[in-house]
Amino acid sequence: MLEQSLLFLVSFIANAFSAFAGGGAGLLQLPALIFLGLTFSVALATHKLASVALGVGATLRHWREGSLDLRFSLVMLACGVPGVIIGALGIVHIDDRLAEIALGVLTMSLGLYSLRHPTLGQDPQATHRDRSGFIIGGIGLFLIGILNGSLTSGTGLFVTLWLVRWFGMDYKLAVAHTLVLVGLAWNGSGALTLGLQGVIRWDWVPVLLLASLLGGYVGAHFAILKGNKWIKRVYEIVTLVVGVKLIVG
Repeated sequence: MLEQSLLFLVSFIANAFSAFAGGGAGLLQLPALIFLGLTFSVALATHKLASVALGVGATLRHWREGSLDLRFSLVMLACGVPGVIIGALGIVHIDDRLAEIALGVLTMSLGLYSLRHPTLGQDPQATHRDRSGFIIGGIGLFLIGILNGSLTSGTGLFVTLWLVRWFGMDYKLAVAHTLVLVGLAWNGSGALTLGLQGVIRWDWVPVLLLASLLGGYVGAHFAILKGNKWIKRVYEIVTLVVGVKLIVG
């Protein structure tokens, strides 16, 4: 009972912050699963599966707002999902510690970049919406998808900033697309690929799914209420904390 309560609390907090900032649920959830006795591969597969509920919870809230753009949704699906599958298949060939340090440095750079640009993502500015813009944007999403499949902490944060910086979305709209498309499609395909390669801790899944679902809904709700300024600040805090955690180990 204590183990299940701890799992629920950690997962709820992690997914609520993730839904508000547009990524970073793995910062707390994955280490907690490992701390409670799972190996990295089993913890990663279990976390990916549970994170699908984060997308469901966020979708339930954002759907009422009509936040999603069909074009961007299709691009994120077509370009991101193949990258996720490739990353998940290749995780066994990557040095975990080296990859975590590199990802930590990159994640911190996202937060620092956002801090240096006070107006970033505050007002939507349609950019790179032509064919070449979508091709380059799709390549970027494909590469981030590879990271998403092979690692777990912070890759949704990359998608959020990419949508803001390249396509000119505001933070609120970018977070909505990240949570729904990455949470449902990317994490779903990653969980399936990892699950076929390894073992998922199925007796922990129900409580993790419930916590992720509720956390995703609550985080998305407050993101919609607070708006771009608050989302930007929380995004910057989460990216810096996630980056430090990955580097320190």
